Amino acid sequence: MRNNELILYKNFKYASILDDAAYILSGDTVDDAGAKNRMNSFTGALVELAASHGYYGNLWQAYLTHLIANNENAYSLSCEMRGQTGGTVGDVALHDFSIFREMFLLDLGELDKLCGTDNAGFLTDYKPASDISRTFNKRVRDRIMELRDQLAASSSDEDFKKRATVFYGEFGVGKLGLHKAFRLSRKGGDVDIVPITNIMHVYLEDLVGYEDAKKKLVDNTEAFLDGRPCNNCLLFGDAGTGKSSCIKGIMNRYYERGLRVIELYRHELGDLSRIISLIKDRNYRFIILMDDLSFEDSETEYKYLKAVIEGGLEKKPSNVLIYATSNRRHIVREKYSDRQDGDDDLHTNDTVQEKLSLSYRFGVSIYFGRPDKKEFDDIVRVLAKRQGVTMSEDELLLEAGRWELSHGGRSGRCAQQFIDHLKGTRS
Repeated sequence: MRNNELILYKNFKYASILDDAAYILSGDTVDDAGAKNRMNSFTGALVELAASHGYYGNLWQAYLTHLIANNENAYSLSCEMRGQTGGTVGDVALHDFSIFREMFLLDLGELDKLCGTDNAGFLTDYKPASDISRTFNKRVRDRIMELRDQLAASSSDEDFKKRATVFYGEFGVGKLGLHKAFRLSRKGGDVDIVPITNIMHVYLEDLVGYEDAKKKLVDNTEAFLDGRPCNNCLLFGDAGTGKSSCIKGIMNRYYERGLRVIELYRHELGDLSRIISLIKDRNYRFIILMDDLSFEDSETEYKYLKAVIEGGLEKKPSNVLIYATSNRRHIVREKYSDRQDGDDDLHTNDTVQEKLSLSYRFGVSIYFGRPDKKEFDDIVRVLAKRQGVTMSEDELLLEAGRWELSHGGRSGRCAQQFIDHLKGTRS
């Protein structure tokens, strides 16, 4: 097996599986027990990969497809940006794909013969215990399985390369291509972007009311995705009114158009420039989400954020926007004394403007207020119908009114909690 001859496709996360297969095929096994152990290790690793990613069928071919779909190199990244890539890098990629095609055709029964095992049946027709992937959403998993079958059926090395290239153009490559949402991970002094695999499947259509607010958010996001002028966006207002859920809905609606969301917490603001440097040259549109953003008047991190949003020397990349949610319209806490004359601040107006300047750098501000009684009742009715709660409308609204009095007042979150309570106690 010629995996050691690969040029571009290197540094695989699950490289030990390739190493095990190459070792077995080399015939250098010391004894029968050692060969069996290596084959069992090979089999176990493939099954573990299948369990975590939802793969099925021929796991060896699924593994090779996984390597192709996730390896970021000069060719795959170029295809992500520009589609079909020629030149020398295309020739080198063809060399690597010819090796992959040879590995695709490997008869796993041959490994069994060399090791005295009977594992090929497990690996060529694997049936998962469930249809759930802990790593990918079902659509992405199914597309990787589709690519596997296409690569296995390819008629030539060129055809194999073409099918992989189409996949890169459609989905991109690596974690940024295959996942919707990300967070930061710090190891020592290094900062990296890691996928969030357990995502809430919230859609804009699920959010009752706030149609004007949702339209403003959609219009700004679609302008961003189309490459038209757009603005950083601040969603502010009362707690539990759907600010964060709207952004999750945006993420789920526009993932297929290349939208990705990176969640950033306030204590991570110092890493913002580093994160932007990692994503600015990728062929996706990134929203950096700062949820529940607010600062006390004694905190100064907001000044750093101001410079990054607008005001620093380096221009913010065109594929990056910042969306923030906050219960405060002006994000930074203000005090009445800030606006009074006679305190020890010689330039009171300057102090006020300094605290307001961060919120002013969000070109779009969208207000989410508490629903009135009629709007709250509408939300309760819709949620009850969607989730199969059966009780008379009069009783439903009466109980909802009692619930909101002791649970923070009217809001979409309060209505959902009330419906969850009914489902849990009346089932």
